[in-house]
Amino acid sequence: MNALRAFEASARHLSFTRAAIELCVTQAAVSHQVKSLETQLKVTLFKRLPRGLMLTQEGETLLPSLRDAFDRIAGTLEGLEGGHRREVLTVGAVGTFAVGWLLPRLAGFRAENPFIDLRLSTNNNRVDIAAEGLDYAIRFGEGAWHGVDAIPLLEAPLSPLCIPDIAVQMETPADLFKHTLLRSYRADEWTRWFEAAGLRQTMPVAGSIVFDSSLAMMDAALQGAGIALAPPSMFSRLLQSETIRRPFDAGVTIGSYWLTRLQSRTETPAMMRFRDWILGASEQP
Repeated sequence: MNALRAFEASARHLSFTRAAIELCVTQAAVSHQVKSLETQLKVTLFKRLPRGLMLTQEGETLLPSLRDAFDRIAGTLEGLEGGHRREVLTVGAVGTFAVGWLLPRLAGFRAENPFIDLRLSTNNNRVDIAAEGLDYAIRFGEGAWHGVDAIPLLEAPLSPLCIPDIAVQMETPADLFKHTLLRSYRADEWTRWFEAAGLRQTMPVAGSIVFDSSLAMMDAALQGAGIALAPPSMFSRLLQSETIRRPFDAGVTIGSYWLTRLQSRTETPAMMRFRDWILGASEQP
């Protein structure tokens, strides 16, 4: 092992002297270790030059594998801390859920699970769990995805949300027709909401803008571009600050948030801890 370390450090620096400084040994010791390795392998790993070293073809062949092995060892050692094994957990989440629900609660998960390194990526509800190497994906829908186990987390009924200046103009649901209606790519959302509110959409709509993200839609609503149809539960902070208002109580449920994983993916201890935590958190008000 010492000989391999001596070779790897010398190959990085192309110098026995600088390798010796890094390894806290003498230059002669490094040179001896490399020579011993060359003798054992029966190859020449370096060409000794007047001002440094140059890797031979054999040395260039050995170096990448050796670096990878040392990186793996270092990663494993870093994962052992205070008698605990650190685990990496990779979760993908639809952006609205990540920002509106998950992020405000992550401190609690971290406090309970300090040895789990969470890696969180966001998406607009289009995700490939296998291709992205995810342990879990939190997505919105009806829970039917091929080859996937899905556990329901939260329902998220949609309601109109808008800035206060527009909200004061709303006396009945019919007043919505006078404004630009913001929606997702699901074309029937507003129609279903009007039905839930007891109103058939028989009047022409002033206009609509389609978004692939509720976060972008809400940003447009904050700028007065129109009235968003979005889940109030994901924008509770805006509602509490009265930056955004909900002019009507009616809501329509067109899907839920689900915790999903590939059926072929065996749950690790970190995955099970996250699953238990998020299910418990989703049951709390």
